[in-house]
Amino acid sequence: MKHNKKRNTAFVFESLVKEITAAIIKNDVDRKNKAVSIVKKHFRPGSALRHHLECYKSLYENQGLEREVCEKILKEANISARLIDPHGLFKQQTELINDINKELDPTVFNNFVPNYKTLATIDQIFNLKTAPKTKVMLENQIIGNMSQTTEQSTGDDVDTLTLTTFINKFNEKYSDTLLDEQKELLNHYITSFVDNAVELKMFLNEELSRLKIEINSINDELLNEKKQLISEKLNSFQGTEIDENILLTVLKTQELVKELNDGCDN
Repeated sequence: MKHNKKRNTAFVFESLVKEITAAIIKNDVDRKNKAVSIVKKHFRPGSALRHHLECYKSLYENQGLEREVCEKILKEANISARLIDPHGLFKQQTELINDINKELDPTVFNNFVPNYKTLATIDQIFNLKTAPKTKVMLENQIIGNMSQTTEQSTGDDVDTLTLTTFINKFNEKYSDTLLDEQKELLNHYITSFVDNAVELKMFLNEELSRLKIEINSINDELLNEKKQLISEKLNSFQGTEIDENILLTVLKTQELVKELNDGCDN
C-alpha cells in the first residue's frame, strides 16, 4: 500500500530528532532551536500527535517481550490509535508539516531513519483502509520484532523511582564533587521518562560532541591511542537507546575530561 511518510507521526518525530542531532554536530544553533521549538510545540503532552506517537512507540520500542504480552500491547495500541479524533489528528499533522516546511525545509522528510520500514508497517496497521488479511500479516511481523531477544536483559531497566532514589543518594554522597555537566545530564535522564527522552537526546548529542572535541584537543602523545578509543566509544552511542551503562560511561568521560584539562592547566 502507498505510504505517506509525512503523515506518519513517528517517522516525522524521528526525522526531527535526526535534524536536531545534525544541527548540533554542525553547530547550527539557529536550526537546532527551530527544530526543538517544533517538537515542543506539536508533541506537547495532551496533543493528538503526542498520543499518536505513544501508540507507535509502544510497538517499536519494546523488545524481548513474551508473545502474549506483545499481542496485548498491540491490541491496546490499536484501540488507543482509533480513539484519537481523525480530523483533529489530520489537522495537527498538517500544521506540523507546514511548520517544518516554513521554519526548516522539506529536506527534513528525507532524513534517514533506520527503523523506517517498521514505522511504515505500524502506520499500515493503524490505517483503517488496510485489508484484514494484510493487517493480520503485518501485526504478526510487528509481534515478531517485539518478541525478539536482545543482548541486554530487560530486568536491568531502571524505573523512575529507582533512578530517583539512586540520584538522591548519589547527590548526598557527591554533592561537593559532581560537575555541573554531570548534574545536568542526570537531571535530563530523570525527566526523560516524562518527555519521551527528547531533551535527553538533544543534550546528550551536544555533550558527546563537546567531549570528543575536548579529548581530541588535548596534546599528549602518550594519550593518543586512548583518545582514539574513547572517541570511538562515544561515537558508538550516537543513535542508540540510552541506558544506564551509557549514562555511567558519559559521566566518567565528563570527569576524565575535567581531570585532563586541569592537568594541562597545571
